[in-house]
Amino acid sequence: MIKLIAIDLDGTLLNDEKQISDQTQDVLKKAKKQGVKVVLCSGRPLLGIKSYLDLLGLTENGDFAITYNGGLVQKTDTGEVISEKVLNRDQVLSIYELSQNLGVPMNFIDLKQVYCPPYPADKPSLYSNIMKALPFVDIDIDQIPDPFKANKAIFCTDQTTLDPAIERIPNTYFENYTIMKSRPSLLEILNKEVDKGKGLQALGSYLGIAPEEMMTLGDEENDLAMIEYAGLGVAMGNAIEPLKKVAQFVTRTNTEDGVAFAVEKFVL
Repeated sequence: MIKLIAIDLDGTLLNDEKQISDQTQDVLKKAKKQGVKVVLCSGRPLLGIKSYLDLLGLTENGDFAITYNGGLVQKTDTGEVISEKVLNRDQVLSIYELSQNLGVPMNFIDLKQVYCPPYPADKPSLYSNIMKALPFVDIDIDQIPDPFKANKAIFCTDQTTLDPAIERIPNTYFENYTIMKSRPSLLEILNKEVDKGKGLQALGSYLGIAPEEMMTLGDEENDLAMIEYAGLGVAMGNAIEPLKKVAQFVTRTNTEDGVAFAVEKFVL
């Protein structure tokens, strides 16, 4: 029996207009009414998904969200942290040095703001086109306080620049960090202990819900861990092929109410 549904946002819960269809809203509200935990699971911060939580009625006592790709698990009504995995100051400095060597812009983010260290002159960050929920602040790299914790670092630039840069990242970074693309133009670098599957594991431990009692839905590389972790991993019809290969079920696309279709099929 499914007791928890974890749902990615972009390309999964949201259609191409970044909206949640009426049908999907109705189905998820019905699932919650039946006692199923409905958990939004995103690379964004809590503030960045608040409008969707409000729309679905997921800001009450007993509601949770997994943010920063699993780096943070929070209660949605108070923001209380259940689980947190961060980057320290030395790690942020190391990732900034990498960005300079690759010639790509880097931002890093905490709970309150997006930090903007100096970018390559010809490659400003495009992250402000994506992140609307948090303010952006300029910072010199030597101004970062010690101690310091960031929830993630990102490289956000055009795909023709980003993809070749990723090929040049030394293996030591892949050994020491979780590195994943969440959009064609966005690379995220997080604490090695971070992925959506581990965030789900932390929440499951807190709630006493086993993996086989969970259903997850996603479409991108950063959803792989939670699709593999849950007893029922569902790939969207528009998902990348590696995700479809590990999923137990492939539903309709995000523009065809794929989330609603799968939840009705397996939960309601």
